[in-house]
Amino acid sequence: MFKQPLTEAELVGLIGSRPVRDVFSFKSPSFRKLGLNADDLTDAQMLTMMSGEPRLVRRPLVVADDVVIVGNDAEAFEQAFG
Repeated sequence: MFKQPLTEAELVGLIGSRPVRDVFSFKSPSFRKLGLNADDLTDAQMLTMMSGEPRLVRRPLVVADDVVIVGNDAEAFEQAFG
């Protein structure tokens, strides 16, 4: 992800129907350094920012079969991996 950041199109494909905000790392030091208000950002702005700075993508970001798991979602990991 850091050597070859995801493009906006790849991010959109991974995010699917979930809100972009669910995948954006507002707690990242990279975001805090920007001094922006999270409520003021549009989906398009967040996608552009994540494609330019991979630290803004909430991690872990795991793709298992057709399921995308974002963050430390223990229940989703259990369902995906037993």
